[in-house]
Amino acid sequence: MGRSLAIFAALLALVMPATAQADPADIDAAARGVVRVVIIGADDDEIYPVSHGTGFAVSPETIVTNAHVVRDAMSDDDLRIGVVPSGGGEAVYGQILSVNSRNDLALVRLTGSLRLPPLAITPRIVADSGQVYSVGYPMNVDRAQGLDLSDIFRSMPPVKSPGFVSGARPSRQFDTILHTAPIARGNSGGPLLDPCGRVVGVNSFGADNEGGDAEFFFAVSNRELLPFLRANDITPTTNDSPCRSLEDLDAAEKARLDAERMEALQGLAQRAEETRAKRERALLKAQLGVAQDREDRMALAFILLLGAFGIALWAWSRHERFDAEAEDAELRRKKINIAFGIAGFLVVVALIAFLTRPGLDEIDRRVAAEMQDGGAAQNGKDPLATNAQGDAKLVCRIVPERSRITSTETPEITFDWTVEGCVNERTQYGYASGNWSRVFVPNSEDAVSVNSFDPDRRIFRSERYLLPRSAMIDAREARGKYEAPKCGDEGAASKLGDLQGEVLGQLPQQPNERLVYQCEPAE
Repeated sequence: MGRSLAIFAALLALVMPATAQADPADIDAAARGVVRVVIIGADDDEIYPVSHGTGFAVSPETIVTNAHVVRDAMSDDDLRIGVVPSGGGEAVYGQILSVNSRNDLALVRLTGSLRLPPLAITPRIVADSGQVYSVGYPMNVDRAQGLDLSDIFRSMPPVKSPGFVSGARPSRQFDTILHTAPIARGNSGGPLLDPCGRVVGVNSFGADNEGGDAEFFFAVSNRELLPFLRANDITPTTNDSPCRSLEDLDAAEKARLDAERMEALQGLAQRAEETRAKRERALLKAQLGVAQDREDRMALAFILLLGAFGIALWAWSRHERFDAEAEDAELRRKKINIAFGIAGFLVVVALIAFLTRPGLDEIDRRVAAEMQDGGAAQNGKDPLATNAQGDAKLVCRIVPERSRITSTETPEITFDWTVEGCVNERTQYGYASGNWSRVFVPNSEDAVSVNSFDPDRRIFRSERYLLPRSAMIDAREARGKYEAPKCGDEGAASKLGDLQGEVLGQLPQQPNERLVYQCEPAE
């Protein structure tokens, strides 16, 4: 009973995760797609900043900001919109795609070669008192650092300010989120993020702070943002999964593994008890069977001997009264000899029956045979068994309660695996420290993925590291130092396991996302 309660408590921890605390790495990852939006004027072939705000990427070449940030550029053809990335790279010009003055939203397309990592947007309504972060470029911070307007063309990281949600309310004819994450002039158009770095709103304006009252700020809610994007043919990256920290996930995973171990121990004890009971039944059956067989053999031997004695006695009595001169003397002699022969034969058979009766060691043999036959009957085909070579054709589906998903789509994966670590007949996995893994460092995305597979438990895992541009440059440089061996090459798995070490050594201690898939045999 106590063990069952422990298993229940461990499983309860899996389905009731604690509220996530903000991870700075998640906020930093989201900040990669935050930009400074600068309204630029020109005078005698010289450009100068007029004002600035903040924006964030909703696609690689499209950003969202406030309508009031780009209002001057809309009314004056001599003004242009500049977009300055946060993680390095040259500033580019932007072109207005759409403006909605009612809810203070604007959509700007990048006209240069700059490509940004889009921020994930959560359609979940943020809870009151929930933690949020405002990210942007407040002018008062620029002034405090001694920066003037000409410095805003420099690429620099945005300011991240924590706060809490005070409520959702309509204001100025559109839906807003009231919060305490500080914003100032220059923050307009920047994202308001949840603890997992997902957009919950677009910062717009602050409440007046006359007489030293507490400051409150307003963000355009996603109930305004998402329809605005879709109305302009922008399909944003959305994520409505619960925001969970990796610490919570690790704790839940530990509880799940502990529950599995306890269940396995309980199952082992139960199977041991079942085996013991089965052995006792087999032993009793064998003892009774051997005893019965011994009695039958001995009874048979006794009956044969008794029959042999009777036949021999009859033959002897005939022999004593045998008359050699009788007319049928020869026939009688033959009958007497046959009778003695039959008696002797019966004695031999009786002796064989007695000597071949089962001994006590037959009990052990019968118990062993009974246990082996029972095990073979229960040993059905494992539904996850591979073929004779250890290969498997699998379909892998996401396990949400064991995953931390902040931005990635999670479609099911068709997964062909060979015992040599070849996936889908083209991608070799490396083997090191008892684990199969493959590191992917793409050129088209600022993210490193470490995929791993446990062929025994049929668990596929993808851990994603959303890195700043400088870290991605280092990761790509390390990845460029080696060429991954092809499937079927001699020693490919162990060789790749060693080659991937330098890239893995450059990654942060914790990933931003962890996607866990359970794999099953493909139909």
